[in-house]
Amino acid sequence: MNAPHARSALRAAIADELMLPLPPAIHAVAEMLAARGHGSVTAVLFYGSNLRSGALDGVLDYYVLVDSLRGWYGPGRWLPAAANRLLPPSILYLEPEWQGLKLRAKVAVLRADQFRRAMRRTGLDTTMWARYSQPAALAWTRDAASRDDAVESVTEAVISAAGWAGRLGPAIGAANDYWQSLFKRTYGAELRVEKASRTDSLMAYGGERYDRLLPLAWTAGALAFKAMADGQLRPAVNGLSRRLAAAGWSLRHLLGKPLNFVRLMKSAYTFDGGVDYLIWKIERHSGVRMEITPWQRRHPILASPYVLWQLKKRGAIR
Repeated sequence: MNAPHARSALRAAIADELMLPLPPAIHAVAEMLAARGHGSVTAVLFYGSNLRSGALDGVLDYYVLVDSLRGWYGPGRWLPAAANRLLPPSILYLEPEWQGLKLRAKVAVLRADQFRRAMRRTGLDTTMWARYSQPAALAWTRDAASRDDAVESVTEAVISAAGWAGRLGPAIGAANDYWQSLFKRTYGAELRVEKASRTDSLMAYGGERYDRLLPLAWTAGALAFKAMADGQLRPAVNGLSRRLAAAGWSLRHLLGKPLNFVRLMKSAYTFDGGVDYLIWKIERHSGVRMEITPWQRRHPILASPYVLWQLKKRGAIR
């Protein structure tokens, strides 16, 4: 199979995966998000632990792709639109109700073209292509062209992730060995509360998927490999290619946490509903409910020392 045929086969597999059925509540929230965007929303993607479990508790994770950030934010809100454009994505937290059930949703917003560029292996930011090389689903699309654009972007994410996995992973191994090695690296390059061992739970969901996609993605990305008789794979990566890949990854690892920190600082001012999200998370994990004043909501960084001290005093932080 040559590269164009492999890409076509990979794209078809990703398209099927993205169109898998979702619970009605997931679609309902996606439709609400689309309506919120005043016609600017092109697609709404759903991903994360709730996709894997099918549950509605916890926080539902969405990505909203738009063709106009000003259209999403509305007239006069040029500052959040500019911040979103300069350092995507921006985050909002919502607590919608569906058939009497209170849901919680964390929503990332960015332009569709920014999303597309973030899927390239040559980019310095590893977070988005790493996330979308994992299973996701389309919860809403504006039209066929928007659906095709999202499918193409996610296909590129899988090719990018597979390329790094082959160049950084073992000289020979099973498909899952390459994915496990890659996801541990991507987790290590980000600011995360989860341990790198969480990759075990990622791989437990859809293990056959990763086996199936890796050879297609390698071929589509022009990375030659040999399939061994025992099912193991040997990518054609020489010593120079490995050293170049290792150097490239070192740069991405070096920049990863600072980039995440800058995003975190931006979120302190642009995370719509972020204070409510953090308070809910703290209450869920510790049982301690913290009441936040209007001033603390307007000035989250200035208020944080006092709030953290109060949470520590009440046993929410150890």
